[in-house]
This record gives sequence, C-alpha cells and structure tokens, in this order.
Amino acid sequence: MNKDEASGNWKQFKGKFKEKWGKLTDDDMQIIKGKRDQLVGKIQERYGYAKEKAEKEVSDWESQNKDCRW
Repeated sequence: MNKDEASGNWKQFKGKFKEKWGKLTDDDMQIIKGKRDQLVGKIQERYGYAKEKAEKEVSDWESQNKDCRW
C-alpha cells in the first residue's frame, strides 16, 4: 500500500470510527492517525473502559470491517 492509499483509507475509517465511537474528537483522530493502539487507548479514555473491553470493541469492529489495514 502506498502513502496515498493509506491516506485515503485513514479518511474512510476515520468517519467509521466516529460513527461507532461518537465520543472521539477530531483531536483524538489527529492523535490516532491509523494506529490501532492509539485507537484502543482513546476509547479507554473517552468511555472509561478497561483495556480488555476497548480491545474487544476494536477487534469486533475489525471483524466487521475486513478492509481495514493498520
């Protein structure tokens, strides 16, 4: 995947992340920038979830969005 493809994918998934986890802010999205561990951390922070619950939510989301490439 080249840089343009990665950028396009991030824009697509950023919207999907915000649909699923509406408490994530635009600033959060700047920090996450396609990094799975950052997404998990921000979900923990915004929703008060334990790491395991945030990991499970992201894993469940990934299984429903198989075209996601980290």
